[in-house]
Amino acid sequence: MARTLSGPRHLLPRALRRTAMFTLPVLAALAVVAVVTSFISGIFGMAGGMLLIGFLLLFLPVPVAMVFHGVIQIAANSWRAWLWRHHVKWSVVLQFGAGAGASLIVFSFFDFVPDKALVLMAVGLMPFIALAVPQRIAPNIERGGQAFLAGVIGGAIQLVSGVTGPLLDIFYVRTGMSRQVNVATKAAAQVLGHLTKVTYFAMVIEGPAGRDPEQWMVMGYAACFAILGTTLSRSFLDRMSDRQFYHWTRRVILGLGAVYVAQGVWLMATR
Repeated sequence: MARTLSGPRHLLPRALRRTAMFTLPVLAALAVVAVVTSFISGIFGMAGGMLLIGFLLLFLPVPVAMVFHGVIQIAANSWRAWLWRHHVKWSVVLQFGAGAGASLIVFSFFDFVPDKALVLMAVGLMPFIALAVPQRIAPNIERGGQAFLAGVIGGAIQLVSGVTGPLLDIFYVRTGMSRQVNVATKAAAQVLGHLTKVTYFAMVIEGPAGRDPEQWMVMGYAACFAILGTTLSRSFLDRMSDRQFYHWTRRVILGLGAVYVAQGVWLMATR
């Protein structure tokens, strides 16, 4: 973390030049990752966040990575929800937000920062757990009270692993929602979920992250690219069928999950 920025320093604002953890190659990679991950999430409603948190954990401590991830995801999800605003089911979003808020209140009594290997393994295992739920007992986000339950569970997992997309998909995947309603409603709900995560890691955790103005400049920089990726994804979602949407969603998250589990196991084994 003590490295200095390399390359033509005059090309960056002074605040960014002083942020030692963000070299020019890292800033360039962050822009690319923000576009790609928000583009993927804009099509599938998930998976992009898993890629983004994995990238951030490569060079940031867990609390800082969580805040960065939360801010970038809030930008991408807010814009996605706005693009598809006519498809959002607000009753689901409000119940989910109430549940996520309840989890934040409970976690605020603790000072818990998860181990990086634990975060990677939790992220990787979630898709397999979510898709293993039998059809007959599968949850449905549209049924009474289940949006609140999803918020409670999702909020808790959000504070532990940083992402909840694969887990929350079990509440959405068998609802019969169109792909637009699925993506729009989940995006609006995830804005509230990521707000709880940013609040927790920026204000509650000892030695809080994200209080450095320079970090917020970099987060704003990345958020702009996340909005770009979300915008680019809209036409692709329009051209997909609902069947294609649900078919590829499962395969994408399982592939990513396997990679993350392997990374977590590798970190534990090499300590």
